[in-house]
Parts: sequence; C-alpha cells; structure tokens
Amino acid sequence: MNEEQEMPSKRQRGYKCRVAAVLLLLLGSIAALAAVAVIQDTWGTNNYTSEYGIVIDSGSSRSNIYLYEWPGEKENETGVVTEKLNCRVDGDGISEMKVDPEKDAKSLESFNKCMDNVKQTIPAEKHKTTPLFLGATAGMRLLHEKDEQRSNEILASLTEYLSSLPFAFQNASIISGQEEGLYGWVTVNYLKGRFLELHLLNKFIRPEGAKTSGSMDLGGASTQIAFAVQDELRGDDYMHVKLYGYPYNVYTHSFLCYGKNEAEKKVLDKVVQQSSDPRFIINPCYPEGFNITLKASAIYDTECTKTPKNYDPDQEFFMVGEANSDKCGSLVKSIFDFKTCSSPQCSFNGVEQPPVTGDFMAYAGFFYTARALLMDGTSEFDKFNASVKKFCHTHWTVLKVEKSWISDRYLRTYCFAAHYVFMLLADGYKFDEETWKNIQFDKQVKNTSIGWSLGYMLSVTNMIPSEVKIIPPMTNPVFAGLIFLFSALTIVAVVFSFILLVRACF
Repeated sequence: MNEEQEMPSKRQRGYKCRVAAVLLLLLGSIAALAAVAVIQDTWGTNNYTSEYGIVIDSGSSRSNIYLYEWPGEKENETGVVTEKLNCRVDGDGISEMKVDPEKDAKSLESFNKCMDNVKQTIPAEKHKTTPLFLGATAGMRLLHEKDEQRSNEILASLTEYLSSLPFAFQNASIISGQEEGLYGWVTVNYLKGRFLELHLLNKFIRPEGAKTSGSMDLGGASTQIAFAVQDELRGDDYMHVKLYGYPYNVYTHSFLCYGKNEAEKKVLDKVVQQSSDPRFIINPCYPEGFNITLKASAIYDTECTKTPKNYDPDQEFFMVGEANSDKCGSLVKSIFDFKTCSSPQCSFNGVEQPPVTGDFMAYAGFFYTARALLMDGTSEFDKFNASVKKFCHTHWTVLKVEKSWISDRYLRTYCFAAHYVFMLLADGYKFDEETWKNIQFDKQVKNTSIGWSLGYMLSVTNMIPSEVKIIPPMTNPVFAGLIFLFSALTIVAVVFSFILLVRACF
C-alpha cells in the first residue's frame, strides 16, 4: 500500500480517536458533575446537638435536682442519657411548704442556688429548649390525701416559680407509686448495661442474652418493687414499656405508708398503745442506754397512723430503749398482713406478686440499713438475720462509737429498720436462702445515684425531638469549585463535539 492510500486511513483513525476522546470527556464530565451533586446532597453526616433535661425529684424528706444530657442521635428511639449534675436542695421536702412563709422563702432560695448551677452548666443557647419536670412522690401523695387544697397550692406555687426560669417548663405533678417503681427499674437496668452496651466499634448495641435486674426502693413514705416478667402476665400491677426499640413487661407495685419513716410511726404507735404510762414507755426497738421524748404529732400527724381518742398533738411520750430484738421483730411483723391472699402468691396486705427471679438491686433506705449492719453489697440470708439481732443488742454508747458516721437521729432507728427490711424482703417479697444471694444493696451504679428520675428522663426522651444539623461532606467553596470545573469541562466537550460535527458535515 502506497503513502497516498495510507493517509486517508490515518486521518479516519485520528478523527475517530478525537471523536471518542471528546465523547469520553463529555460523558465523564457529566458523570462527575452528577456524582458531585449527589454526594453533596446524600452523603452528609448528621451532626446532632447535645440535648438536656432537668428533673426535680421531690421526695418526702428532701428535693434533688438532676441535670441530664444526651446526644441528639438516639439509639433505637431513646436517648443515651448521662447525669451531668445532682444538686440537693437544702431544707425539708416540698410537702412541708405552705405552713411557714419564712421556711417557704428559704426553700425557694435553696432551689435558686441549685438552678443557678444548672444554668451555668447548660449552654445559654440551649436554655429555652431544655425541658424541666418536677415529680413529687409519696410525701405529696400522702399530703394530697390529707389536705388536697394545700397540696394543690404547693404545686401551683412551684409551677409559678419554675415557669419563671429560662427553661421549657413542662409540669409539676405527683407521680404515682407505680410510675416511681417502674422508672427506678429503668434506672437500675440502664446503669447496669442491661439495655445497651458500648461495642468495639464505638456503637451501642443490645447485649446478647442480657437479663434485666429487679429493683427495690425504700423511701421515707413508700416502698417499691419492680422486675420483668413473662409477656403473658396481665393485671393492674403490670406495665408495658418500650426502651431502645425493645418491649418489656414489668411487674411493679408501690406500698404507700410502708416507707421507712412511716413504717416506724406505725411501730411507735404500737409501742404507745401497749404502754399504760406515757411518761415512761419501754421501746424494745431502741438500743439500751438510749431515751428520747417525742411529741404525739411526730407519730400521728400523718395519714398512715390512726389518731387515738383524745388526741393531743402536743402530748409528750418519754421512751426508753430496752434492746429486745425478738419483741421488736414481733412489733414490726404486726404492721403487715401476711395471711390475706386471693392470688397464687402475695407479698403482703393481699397484694398479688409473682415469684421473684434473677438479681435485684436494693437501694435508698435498703442500702443505708444494710450499711448500718455492715451488710451492704451482697450477703447471705442467715448472716443478715444474725446481724439484725447483734445490732439490736448493742448498747447505745457502743453503737455511737462503732457507727460514728451515722447521726444519732438515724442511728436510733436502725434496730427497727433492720427488722423491717429483713421482714419486708423475706416474709413480704418472699426472698429465701437461695434468692437472697441475688440481692445487691447499693446506692450507686457507675458513680450515679439510683432513683426514679433517671429512668423518667430515659423514658421521656422518646417524646423529645432531636435538633439536627446536616454537615455536607464538602465545604461550600470545594463543592462550588468542583461544580465549576466539571461544568467547564462539559462545555469544552460540547464545543469540541460541535466543531467535529461541523467538520464532518462540511
């Protein structure tokens, strides 16, 4: 083949190569342009802001203000909550308000001190969106039964005060005993990692085969028990709750008037009724060497004890400790009804309860009583029982030396409290030699106090919307630059295609 024949062939191949190159550039530019747009639009990461919530736990003897924080990115619909602040409000519980205006003023001043700490902890831009709740427990439940008007006035006064704060105040209400028990159960299992655990890839997952723990709370005016049961069980004391995407059926019951303080008043009433001389009353639950003068109002100014005939709130009772453990145990047993039961199994006072299973966390008054006996943590049934008798038979002067960390105000009550706790758990909730080993007496898990407020915050985070800011994978200048570059390349490719087409046609 001569050179003249080869030239057209080379020109044709060169032309085809140029057309292919231009088409490749055109298609590549269009594809890159589309890819940049799609990536910028769909590959953005969600930068969730931290959310905050405030819960005020107003118990029978005091109020605590808890500040919680959780990331907006929830795990299976529920925020992963951490405790940021726990501030105890000085003074008595809110059920003592609306009696002495000076005390009320001091109480609000104490609330303000804690709220100032909360304000400083939460970023200013988050104040208006931070929900604020107040939940009152057994102390206010009792007051509501005794004096509904004063109870309503206290809540109205607190509502007015809390509404004036720069937070998103939701409500001030009296929570039911059942709710208190359920939220305590949620708190225990959250802190023990029974709902979520941190995976190696820094992701929270549900622990495989994890079983939940039971929860037992002993307050001043009520006591609660809660534990998970089979799904098919139904009744007034069964509550269904969904956490981290999974449902749970929880048995929970609250016994009003069976908190440590109110139960002691029931026992003191029995002591008074069995005595013929109010000027010298033998109390088998007080240690030997101890004596005290109590006003009648300290025992009967409550809905939990029946007022005697010719009641005088200022009447004085002089009580002397006898240190008789057996008599004290009999008195404590007399405030329970272990016989009445119309169900397969009951705890006491005719209340149905399924058998306890699994491990349990006993906190608040349970813990403090066990610690006084040096039985906190886990223990054995017989050893705990023996420690009760030993404590009750220890002289007051010895107790003050051995238990120097306990104030006299509480130390005198622990013989009664020890009998009460043992009887409540053994005869009431039906813990025996085997299941007793599953009880852990403690007040904290992972340096966080156990109570209903954290469980409440975990539950309500299902209803609190998360604020989210989309962060694109490319900054605006980079995105604009790439769009300009590939748009220019597309235009160049189109121009070259047009030139080649003109040359081919003419």
